[in-house]
Amino acid sequence: MRLVGVDVGGTFTDVVSVEEDSGEVRVFKVPSTPGNQAEGVLAGILGLCGDCTSIRRVVHGSTVATNTVLEGKGAKVALLTTRGFRDALEIGLCRRMAPGQFNTKFVRRRPLVPRRLRFEVTERLLFTGEILESLDEAEVERIAQVLCGERVESVAVCFLHSYANPLHEQRAKAILAKRLENVAIYTSAESLSEYREFERFSTTAMNAYIAPVLRRYIVALTRDLGAQGYRADLYSMASNGGIMNSATTLRFPIRTILSGPAAGVSGAIFAGRAAGMVNLITYDMGGTSTDVCLLEGLQPLVSTEGIIAGMPVKTPQLEIHTVGAGGGSIAWIDVDGALRVGPQSAGALPGPACYGKGGTAPTITDANLVLGRLSTSSLLGGQLPVRPSLAHEALARLGASLGRRDLEWLAEGIIQLAVTKMAGAVRKISIERGYDPRGFTLVAMGGAGPMHAVQVAEELGIREILVPLWPGNISALGLLTADLRHDYVQSYICHLTEADPLRMEKLFVEMATEGVMALQEEGVPPERITVERFADLRFAGQAHELMVPVHDGVGAGEIAKAFRERYARRYGHDLEEQVELVNLRVTCTGFTRKPCLPDLDNARPPVGPPQERQVYFGGRWHVTPVLPRELLPPRRDVGGPAIVEEFGATTVIPPGWTLHLTSTGAFFLRCTREASDPDEPQ
Repeated sequence: MRLVGVDVGGTFTDVVSVEEDSGEVRVFKVPSTPGNQAEGVLAGILGLCGDCTSIRRVVHGSTVATNTVLEGKGAKVALLTTRGFRDALEIGLCRRMAPGQFNTKFVRRRPLVPRRLRFEVTERLLFTGEILESLDEAEVERIAQVLCGERVESVAVCFLHSYANPLHEQRAKAILAKRLENVAIYTSAESLSEYREFERFSTTAMNAYIAPVLRRYIVALTRDLGAQGYRADLYSMASNGGIMNSATTLRFPIRTILSGPAAGVSGAIFAGRAAGMVNLITYDMGGTSTDVCLLEGLQPLVSTEGIIAGMPVKTPQLEIHTVGAGGGSIAWIDVDGALRVGPQSAGALPGPACYGKGGTAPTITDANLVLGRLSTSSLLGGQLPVRPSLAHEALARLGASLGRRDLEWLAEGIIQLAVTKMAGAVRKISIERGYDPRGFTLVAMGGAGPMHAVQVAEELGIREILVPLWPGNISALGLLTADLRHDYVQSYICHLTEADPLRMEKLFVEMATEGVMALQEEGVPPERITVERFADLRFAGQAHELMVPVHDGVGAGEIAKAFRERYARRYGHDLEEQVELVNLRVTCTGFTRKPCLPDLDNARPPVGPPQERQVYFGGRWHVTPVLPRELLPPRRDVGGPAIVEEFGATTVIPPGWTLHLTSTGAFFLRCTREASDPDEPQ
């Protein structure tokens, strides 16, 4: 039987299958189908496996939820809320959300729920959960009748302080469910059981907005897979780095917002552990964007404060920073006559000019082709022919606008602008958080990551790069190395020294019990389940928190000490204020079996004479050997300049760097030049 992982990107859909008995890994890529992602998913699976009869599990990472919000193509949603809070979604925090903070032409995006579909209900809870005014059930009945005529697809129920007592939300949901057939109803206590009404309301409304769209996608994909012989459940990657079955995905679709990028981090953790590395910075460059994440001790930082399309998403998610720089990013000239790269992308269609699918704008892929860094005949193992003449024509048109005929100068400039943007993304998740990137290994992933990794590393002073096996499909592989995971949260606001240990233990146990039961229902045996506890803490008077682990039997003093250490690491100083407890969290993990990497010491045939081609580095052309990755001998160094080609990715090794292949198929790129400060002028 096989396990199959499918990662849907903006340009390509990546597929990986693992044979459970032999450990054989196979990879495949097909162009993404933006109009209907399920078509690309099915085409990729059938192209790799033939049919689905031998597949035991399919796990996929999708951009359906993200695209639904960004494109404004979600469901028709209604909202019920406490009287007086009808406009909480629109008022927000009375300030601009990034990226509109410094934009003089900023226009606030309209709420996901229009005002006429936001209804007030008489009810009121105190922050303690005590009922101040009972729910007016007759009002809920009348609203249900109105909604029948509106033909809404989903309803969000968001009452004040429901995190402390969900009774009113539960009762309102039950009344609505009787009246509204085939309408999904989501309560804020289910979506996010913690305080801050705007963030909770926004998260719940977005959950309801996404749900019908994602349901249609999953139902259609499940039907199509079933027609090809697949009989198991369809799993999805979650933003927290775990996987979910279809029931959980449909209940909490908002948890798939960072589905694809989180899969890449999972793959990097698997590759780093196999290579014996613990401190990594992932660098995942695909066709549309680049995602970076810092792993200290192979543990990614987790945040509960994300923003998408200017709206808060308060669910556990890996701290991944994304910039609009991918192989399909378009080079263009702004109104001041300056050269820019991205964030616009040629995507899967029409794609870069060299693909010959109708694209005429020059992209990063075209620039690399002009410089000889990409194969001039075909990509993806011969499946994707390229036309160098079209790349030259696209860059020539851009060069004419700049008054330059030197295409190599222009191509290097395009790549350097993208590298600067990507290095800036790494600085955000490292230097700006108190970490020195020079103490980390850069993990080059994605179809375009190994091609630009050395330049990014040199910008940051990083001297070692890990290129894992199958780097162009590492996100799809990461789907098969991820574990089942459930996160729970419960607000408990007080000074930490005043927290009741018995109440804290009771809340921890209740959340852990729910998580363990969920994992056991999914077939995870008890010995493969772990439970971790966390607390959200802040200094008195602050508005935001940091999450710290809480070990069994640890008292308030030890928890406060751990918080102060993390705070000092993050912000460079400590405060004398009291420490406040805000939320308690539990993460329940069900460990899955991981694929086995091959031992290549005795499996590699000898390398024949390498092919060569002219490749442009540092202002001049070099005769450069081009090596197929599958024929590289293990434990042997290859000095730059060199190009390593494989299905789905190309690794560029410029002069001054050396490649070393390990016995498990990954290789390291190491700088052989004398170290210098990347911030000093060259």
